[in-house]
Amino acid sequence: MIAKKAARRRCLSRILALALACGTALGGIGEAAAFEIFGIRLWGSSEKEDADIVDPLRYSVTIEVPGADAGLKKKLENTSSLKADEERPVSGSLGLLAKARSEREQLVAALYEEAYYEGIVEIRIQGRLLDDLPPDAEFKGPQPIPVTVTVEPGRKFVLGDIRLKGDAAGLMGADYGLIAGGDAGSANILKAEAAIVRHLKEEGRPLAKVTDREIVADHATSTLDVTLTLAAGPIAGYGETTVEGTKDVDRDFTAYMTGLKRGETYSPAEIDQARDRLMGLEVFNSVTVREEDKLDAQGDIPIDVNVTERKPRYFGIGGTFSNIDGLGLEGYWGHRNLFGRAEKLRIEGSISGIGANALDKLNYNAGIMFEKPGVVGPASKFFSNMKVTYEHPDAYDSFSVKGDAGLSYELSRHQTVSAAVAFEYAKITDVFGKHDYLIASVPLQYVYDNRDNRLNPTKGFRVLAFAEPSYDIQNGNTFVKLKAEGSAYQALDNAAKFVVAGRVAGGSIFGTSLMGVPADRRFYSGGGGSVRGYAYQGIGPKINGTPTGGLSYFETSAEMRVAVTDTIGIVPFVDAGTVSADRVPDFSDMKVGAGVGLRYLTPFGPLRVDAAVPLNRDPGDPRFGIYAGIGQAF
Repeated sequence: MIAKKAARRRCLSRILALALACGTALGGIGEAAAFEIFGIRLWGSSEKEDADIVDPLRYSVTIEVPGADAGLKKKLENTSSLKADEERPVSGSLGLLAKARSEREQLVAALYEEAYYEGIVEIRIQGRLLDDLPPDAEFKGPQPIPVTVTVEPGRKFVLGDIRLKGDAAGLMGADYGLIAGGDAGSANILKAEAAIVRHLKEEGRPLAKVTDREIVADHATSTLDVTLTLAAGPIAGYGETTVEGTKDVDRDFTAYMTGLKRGETYSPAEIDQARDRLMGLEVFNSVTVREEDKLDAQGDIPIDVNVTERKPRYFGIGGTFSNIDGLGLEGYWGHRNLFGRAEKLRIEGSISGIGANALDKLNYNAGIMFEKPGVVGPASKFFSNMKVTYEHPDAYDSFSVKGDAGLSYELSRHQTVSAAVAFEYAKITDVFGKHDYLIASVPLQYVYDNRDNRLNPTKGFRVLAFAEPSYDIQNGNTFVKLKAEGSAYQALDNAAKFVVAGRVAGGSIFGTSLMGVPADRRFYSGGGGSVRGYAYQGIGPKINGTPTGGLSYFETSAEMRVAVTDTIGIVPFVDAGTVSADRVPDFSDMKVGAGVGLRYLTPFGPLRVDAAVPLNRDPGDPRFGIYAGIGQAF
């Protein structure tokens, strides 16, 4: 970028406390170690952590941005490495000097991102200007050493003349966010460049690139003229796929799972999908899939895959809590790479109802799961499960053993279908008596999911459709269970501080009467995962106060997810639901619950605490419900 030279200006071209997910072995914790969780130091000393710093020097920093709006000041403070590391000492005076010089470059880059191209950053250490300090300056006196950072942003620039040249001459800059009078921030320009290159690559041209960039800042008019020259390169197919970084995972299998077939026309979308598929194997910490910078002798583009592996074994414990349904605990152990081709084995067990049920009425579950990807192509996955359940919810007592085996297939990056064959033996006691069942079924499922983040989405939606034809061999009944569910998410601001989330779900069972459907396969509603404020299975028809379940249901929820800080959020919400003994939901008997939740964002998902009250409470319904767990409610 060409700009006026100015002095001192630098330019640049399921329970809260038990939630553990252990993908690595836990090492010993010695006296010298400190341990923090969620930003809270539980033991150890930060002074001991800093013991390895030579000649530790502490400092304090003040950032001044006179005349700037709050948003720009906040961005600069968040960019500042001096501010971020203020609690940790640097290594002597040389360490402070190096950090201060790096600071200025970072802040100028942040100004450029916001289209401030006249910005001046001054840094003073103990009142002395950074540029006037000798390379061997020493800072003595009482610590922390005072550091003052003053930023004068200057005027904000807008885009001026936009020119696309070379193989991009036929394209319009406005289609990529380059509009005269529009956003001149460096981030917007780089984003536009990437979009134009992507457009050319989508034509099957893997070598498309920007060959020349001319950006001129006109300080008289506060405009930024942008000229970009691009070369598209030839259309090419995929060449050889090479893999680096594998150790325990089979190298040839890794290449196979990319799904990039030699000779087929190059596509950047397929490169993205290959990366997603490899990450979805859950055996890699990181995956890079990129094309080389030149074609091979056959005119194809070689593909390089670089991975780092995760430790194969993992274990975890977790749980949920509700003042209505009690405490639930679960534990699991798993292996991500059983035979070297990302085969998964997971053994799990859980117990629930602690504190809410008598000891002989606690609920127990145990299961084992096996998955093998790539059985009929990279987009496929074989799965098999075996589960034993002994549970005592309000609606029934049940002992069951269920096994299934099936195949899932990715139709596209966002679409997945699956089909399985399942068998279940169950002994169930409910309000209609004691029954034995032997059921064969064929579960079928379709999912469309384009959410930006599955743990904490801020945009996108997810749709699920489920059908399960079933035949009760023991009693001769045939029925079909149908379910559909959709959820949508939309941030109301660029920073995603306010996110509206909504969910709707419903289903029906056809083919037999309510009594002919096993109690554990009927529909129920109420509790932390459906209509908060009500007990689990607390919504729907009852006989002498005992839930019977229903042949149909409908649920809906709405939330406003508000980020108070980077890690803390509050969530006001409203849920509603109904369960009917008929095959069509009875919307005249909708139960509504409302409340507010607290969220703490962690790398493995939000920690959630919700408090809700039933708004049209019936006799026997709780006056309020409190629920805790991991993950958003939906």
